[in-house]
Amino acid sequence: MRGEIRIMDPIIVISVLGGLVLLVLLMGAPMKPVRFIGQSFVKLLIGALFLFFLNAFGNQFGIHVPINLVTSAISGFLGIPGLFSLVAIQTWVL
Repeated sequence: MRGEIRIMDPIIVISVLGGLVLLVLLMGAPMKPVRFIGQSFVKLLIGALFLFFLNAFGNQFGIHVPINLVTSAISGFLGIPGLFSLVAIQTWVL
């Protein structure tokens, strides 16, 4: 087994992903679909971060909104108003 290269080895996967990120950064992602997918992914991550902080600080007041793809998308794409609407839905509807 020594000297054998496995495709799913973590170092190889991280190296390939890092190389792809560098390639996109150097080329500037001129393709609109790639840029749209990247911006959507960033908004999903920001939405999940909003929900994490809401749950961390809202726990004192009994506020908890689950973090999943749908709630992250709502809070990421709509921003703070989307976050407040999720809290209102969680509080009064559910």
